[in-house]
Amino acid sequence: MQINEMPAVTASTPSPAPASLKAAVAPAPGQFDVSSLFVSDKATRESAAASLAALAEKEGPAGLQSVGFTDAAVKALNDKKSPAAREGAANAIIALAKSAGVKALEPLFIDSGLYAALLEGFADKTPAARTAAVEAVRSYVAAMNPWAAGLVLPALLHEIKTAGKWQIKTGSLVVLNQLVVSAPAQTARLTPEIVPILSEAIWDTKADVKKAARDSLQKATALVSNKDIERFIPALIKALVNPVEEVPNTINLLSATTFVSEVDSPTLSLMVPLLSRGLSEKLTATKRKVAVIVDNMAKLVDSAVTVRPFLPKLLPGLLKVETTIGDPEARGVVARAIATLRQVGDVPTGDGSDLPPIKLADEKTLAHSLIAIYKKLGANPVPSVASIDTMYAANLAASLVNAKDFDTTQWQSLVPYLAFLTSSPDPVTVVNEWVVKSASQDDDEGEALEDEEEGEDLCNCQFSLAYGAKILLNTATLRLKRGHRYGLCGRNGTGKSTLMRAITNGQVEGFPSPDEVRTFYVEHDIDGSEAETAILEFILSDTRIQAGKEEVIETLASVGFSDERQKQAIGSLSGGWKMKLALARAMLFKADILLLDEPTNHLDVVNVAWLENYLINLKTCTSIIVSHDSGFLNNTITDVLHLNRFKLRRYRGNLESFMKAVPEARSYYTLEAAEDYQFKLPDPPLLEGVKTKEKSLVKMRRVGFQYPSQPVQQLYDITLQVSLSSRVAVLGPNGSGKSTLVKLLIGDTEPNRGGEIWKHPNLVIGYVAQHAFHHIDNHLDKTPLEYMLWRYQTGEDLEEMMKDSRKITEEEEKKMKDGSIVVVEGQKRLIDEIVARKKLKQSYEYEVSFKGMSSSENIWLPRDDLLKRGFEKKVLEVDTREAQRLGLLRPLVRREIEKHFADFGLEAEFVSHNSMRGLSGGQKVKVVLGAATWRRPHIMCLDEPTNYLDRESLAALIKALKEFEGGVLVITHNRDFSESLCKEVWAMRDGRLEASGHNWVEGQGAGPRIDKKDGEEEVQYDAMGNKIETKKVKKLSASEARKLKKERMARKKRGEEITDDEEL
Repeated sequence: MQINEMPAVTASTPSPAPASLKAAVAPAPGQFDVSSLFVSDKATRESAAASLAALAEKEGPAGLQSVGFTDAAVKALNDKKSPAAREGAANAIIALAKSAGVKALEPLFIDSGLYAALLEGFADKTPAARTAAVEAVRSYVAAMNPWAAGLVLPALLHEIKTAGKWQIKTGSLVVLNQLVVSAPAQTARLTPEIVPILSEAIWDTKADVKKAARDSLQKATALVSNKDIERFIPALIKALVNPVEEVPNTINLLSATTFVSEVDSPTLSLMVPLLSRGLSEKLTATKRKVAVIVDNMAKLVDSAVTVRPFLPKLLPGLLKVETTIGDPEARGVVARAIATLRQVGDVPTGDGSDLPPIKLADEKTLAHSLIAIYKKLGANPVPSVASIDTMYAANLAASLVNAKDFDTTQWQSLVPYLAFLTSSPDPVTVVNEWVVKSASQDDDEGEALEDEEEGEDLCNCQFSLAYGAKILLNTATLRLKRGHRYGLCGRNGTGKSTLMRAITNGQVEGFPSPDEVRTFYVEHDIDGSEAETAILEFILSDTRIQAGKEEVIETLASVGFSDERQKQAIGSLSGGWKMKLALARAMLFKADILLLDEPTNHLDVVNVAWLENYLINLKTCTSIIVSHDSGFLNNTITDVLHLNRFKLRRYRGNLESFMKAVPEARSYYTLEAAEDYQFKLPDPPLLEGVKTKEKSLVKMRRVGFQYPSQPVQQLYDITLQVSLSSRVAVLGPNGSGKSTLVKLLIGDTEPNRGGEIWKHPNLVIGYVAQHAFHHIDNHLDKTPLEYMLWRYQTGEDLEEMMKDSRKITEEEEKKMKDGSIVVVEGQKRLIDEIVARKKLKQSYEYEVSFKGMSSSENIWLPRDDLLKRGFEKKVLEVDTREAQRLGLLRPLVRREIEKHFADFGLEAEFVSHNSMRGLSGGQKVKVVLGAATWRRPHIMCLDEPTNYLDRESLAALIKALKEFEGGVLVITHNRDFSESLCKEVWAMRDGRLEASGHNWVEGQGAGPRIDKKDGEEEVQYDAMGNKIETKKVKKLSASEARKLKKERMARKKRGEEITDDEEL
């Protein structure tokens, strides 16, 4: 065969007949004519390529070097005169890439110049050579070891960014797409380098490059495995493509997202360009949201190595915003984000632009480490540390070490390259030693693993958790064994209930699916929409329950539901019975894991003992329990899961054992107020006619009550009274009528079986219901600030205005109509509205307007007269309005509301910027307490206040209630709480009241007077929320007054002018 294109490089043998790759027989080294790869004849080229692949597979890199392949291929690729030679060289590499011989090519591909020559070939003027060059690199990347992704990527990105010819850019993008497919995990780690280059390439002037870059950007960002932002990836790409319009919208979307997954390099590479751009937006609100997102995400970063590359893009921008932003609150948020970034990135000073390079694994060190292993294992001869095979294997090992991947299955992929060095000792043995040595040299100390323990694992997973802008857990480990009972302990707000909800909703990474492990969350209370459903019907209608009707009836009976009670509506159940119903439903679900959030809430002593016994006898079911009842937890649990500093740690044994191991945890279960954590209730304003704290403000006389839907009466012959000095505990078993009594007292319901209730006209009662969240259930998408602005928008409490006692019935309407006729000067007039009120001796009189008449015709009528005419509820409206006016001295503005909630331990971030749906149970109770006390109540009425508050908050609440200047009425099953606060007990039993430990005094009452102290001034504000400054006037003694009078008289005699003020 005549060869025209190129002189032979070595002595040639007759060319083999064209043969397939599989049929090729490797020629002996030195017998292969490398020039046959670059001839014009396609069949000859294919045959030669097959022979080369067989040679490479047999001899490795040494075989390819012995025939001079790399030098000849580079020369052919640069031969401008011969398209066939260029195409032949590319095809030879394709043939190697598609055979096992690719392992021999890898150590040579980059350093020999082949890679650079092929990249230049992407812009070849001959279509066949150009296509072959792109396909050669693409095929090589598809077949190479995926840990070499970091070796081929820099040249690709350089070409995409700087190449003068657009074909090189599009070809490089094709190869990049292949990297995404064939080495996804490794390419994902490199996205911090990829995304910025592609973000620029999408603005290329050449349409083909622009289109290819957008396609590559979508494929590269699809590698982001963060579940929190997966759904936002299209929006993030749109923000990169069209930043002016899309950046603010995308930041709004992200700011409303709960971040719980660990934040890694791919996630940051996608987020940082958007956040960096957001910091230069005009709106303060946008900059603030960026700071919140940065703060939140930085807390979920695992190490400084991950965040370091992004600091120069974020920290300078945040520092600039901190110095230029006007809003002090937003400035505080930005300062927090800066502090978090500094802490996570380990950058105490500076703006992150001149940081020392991150310490990465060095391939030279790893190469010496490898040779040391060969020497130790007695290799003869010992491989050279400088050989291309050694250095290539060391480069791959460096990629593995930098990725903190010490999984032996990954390191086994290095075996073929070590086999090129020497066959003895066995490469597998060498690799196993190498991985152990590399891992022990890695200075990143892992956390100590928990001791192994016998028993079936139900769950063993690592995850992160957050809500809103608050990180709760970061790469925490949760391991659960069958039959164990775990107590979940931690301060309020550390994420106990949030973790329970996340498990229930399937948001915990690695937690078994419902098909594998049946998990049941025992809710606080049954949904109000089921109020009319019969108990038995409610349970049977639950599709999750695995039991027949007979078993359901038996189970309900076992927790105390008689046949008669099972037919009652859910709405008629007290809090304790609702909790028992929820527990019965959990029993019928036959769960592997029971999640119990405050199960003793609303339960009396007898039922708490029953629950303890039930849980202890569960042998195959695992329980996770959150409870503030230390006695219950101590008797029940086998292990403690402690939430502290974003981690979850397990301790064996009960609560007492845990407290010995972690002494600071004792504060979770002792009722001692911490100095740095206190509540403060606002002092009530003075009431007209009330001169001592003992004078009664509310009286009930012989009151009876029955719910319309119930066959029996709930309350009989109740007589009581409450004053400013009252500290009352209302005690009694579940269903004895405690909550019903309180509802009558506050005006939620009215007596319908005789008796009367009297209240001071200006009295304000602060009420927190048994199911505290019912106050805010319809407003969960509002922030606490928005809720307060809604509830008090008119100056009155809209919640109180909606009570049944405020609604006028048809009967009352008729009585008012009959009593509305007033004869004035012989003329009949009809009362229209009650307009105002003023003092009249020991009572009040009210200004009434008449229908069809001007306000000049208004007259004043005594209170008793209006009550006889049926205008009781209209009078009550005016009384409430006046009570509000007297008590509401604070303006309804954000600053004042945040300050008020701060008195209950709720941070401004949660008050103004987080919807209530995302708050924990304890934080919601704080919102409810804050809202109930906004009007400065005279009496605080709390129904089961210990539910959902941890011991720390309970201690703070007790201290605040002790110092409170008004009356306190509490319903509670918590003995510690009632004994530490209350001097008076109302024992409820079967609807009847027995009072003890009190000192009731009718009328004025004994005790010290509560007139205002000398010099005490109430702070007053104008309508705009500005403080009104008032000058204090010192009270003069009698001798000082006489002296001043003499001086005035002398000045008058001398003819000097005396002002009116001086006369006084």
